[in-house]
Formats: sequence, structure tokens, C-alpha cells
Amino acid sequence: MTAYQPPDVGPFRPITTERLRLGEGPRLLPDGTVVLVDILTGRLLRLPTTPGAEPTTLARLSDPLGAVAPLPFADGRTGWLAATGLAFAVLDPDGRVVRSTPVPPRPGGAQRMNDAACDRAGQMWAGTMAYDATPGSGALHLLDTEGTVTTVLDGLTIPNGPALSPDGRTLYLADSAAGTVDAFTVTPGTVQLADRRPLFHVDPAVGSPDGMTVDSQGCLWSAIWGAGQIRKYAPDGTLLGIVEVPAAQPSSVCLTGRALVVTTASLGLANPGPYDGAVLSAPCSASAPPAAPASPALAGPPA
Repeated sequence: MTAYQPPDVGPFRPITTERLRLGEGPRLLPDGTVVLVDILTGRLLRLPTTPGAEPTTLARLSDPLGAVAPLPFADGRTGWLAATGLAFAVLDPDGRVVRSTPVPPRPGGAQRMNDAACDRAGQMWAGTMAYDATPGSGALHLLDTEGTVTTVLDGLTIPNGPALSPDGRTLYLADSAAGTVDAFTVTPGTVQLADRRPLFHVDPAVGSPDGMTVDSQGCLWSAIWGAGQIRKYAPDGTLLGIVEVPAAQPSSVCLTGRALVVTTASLGLANPGPYDGAVLSAPCSASAPPAAPASPALAGPPA
């Protein structure tokens, strides 16, 4: 495959000295800081603003933590809506679980939440998968603003993303095991997905599409696990560029307007390299809006 490296992406450097087992879900906040998760250790981390410093632990859960969205509380502080274990959980501003709404398990073995994102209405879309990646045991679920969970798509294996277009009307979803990324039409504020269409496919012999983000121009940036790449695609699925990453397993991506931030994983590598598991940053002028917050209605009074 040939594609140019976008000229505005500079060399990568690790942001912290810590190496994560399964870093994922980097999210830009309105104040310009970035949070992310280390899935299997259940940690929510805030990246330092000074390169080489350690991340700040905002929460440490007993279950795997797939992703978070900021959640405004009535006192003006920010908590989190989390996809964790096999549930949507509300974390208060101190990182404590105050409410948990379970997701119905699908047929197959033990399962957990994976990646997730909120839409403009403050609903959270989240994927679940079997720990052993049993084919067809994955699904996409939606927690609406009234706290009701709906399973909107079955038959997946390792759902990743999801990510939404700037206008909120297109949802992108990867099934990493199949090497596919599909686009869906979303009716804002509803639980409906329509017009499923393939966007792009990655040869499993090369790698797997993992976490992703959509920039302000509507282009999709996808981490390609196993290939050491971030790929940039046009909204119609045309490959626009490939960014080489100095880690074998990039897992997700975040655009701050100044930098391309990439999470990676050391999980499963017999001989991790120096940057495997690192959170990496490269100068980049592409931007994306901050992560959409969860609906304040979901904070509610503590249960």
C-alpha cells in the first residue's frame, strides 16, 4: 500500500515515562488537557502538560475501564460517564462510582466494555466484546439521556470506536477482528442507526483498525493495531495518508490542534520495544472538537 505521510505530522515523542498494558480512549477536554484509560488496570489518567512528567490518576476501578466521557455535575465540577466492566457507570468528581447501569450480556463467554463515545445529545455509544474475542459475541449499546440501555447492533466481535462526524449525523464503528470500519446514519437524539455502509477494510495480515477520531474537516483518523500506523481517511473512505508510529500496537488517537496523541499497548508482546505501551505525541496542525460530554441528567443524585 502506498500513501503519503501527512507533511504536518512531526516526529513522535513519549509524553510520560510510564508504559501501559492497554492504553486507549484519549479524549481532549475543553481546557486543553487529555485524559485516557489503561483498560485492564481500570485506571483513568490525565496526561501531564510537561513532557516526561507522570500522568495523574483520576480514578482506579476494580473492573476494566473501556472509555470515559466528561459528565457535568450540579456543583459545577466534572465527573465521568464510564464504560466499565459490563455496565455504564457514573463516577463522581473524585472518581468514585455512584451509579451503575448494567448492559445485557450477549451469548458467549465472559464479556467487558470496550471503546465508547458520547454524541451531541449526551448519549453514550459503547461496544462490548468477549474477553476471548469469541466471534459474534460483541455488540454496540446505547445509554440514552434517561438512563435506559438499548442494544442497537449485534453480531460484532471486537467493536472499536465509535466515533461521530462533526455534524453528529454519521457514526463510524470498527470491528477490529474483521478488519472493517462501517459508517451509519444517525438520527440525533434517537437510538436508531440506518444506512450501514462499508467505509474501509484493513487486511488482517497487515493489522486491525482500532480506536479512531474524526477531525474538524470530517476526516477519520484510525489507529491500525499491529501495523504501527495511524491512517487518515476521507469521509468517503479514500485513504489520504499513513503516519508511521514507533510502536507496534497503536490503539487510539486524539487531535488537539497542536499535536497528534496516540495511545499504544504492550499487551501480548513477548519483547516490547521502548515505545510499546507509551503515550506518544507528534506535532500536528489537524484539530478535532473536544470530547462531547455526557448529559448532565445522567449525573443525578447519588444512588
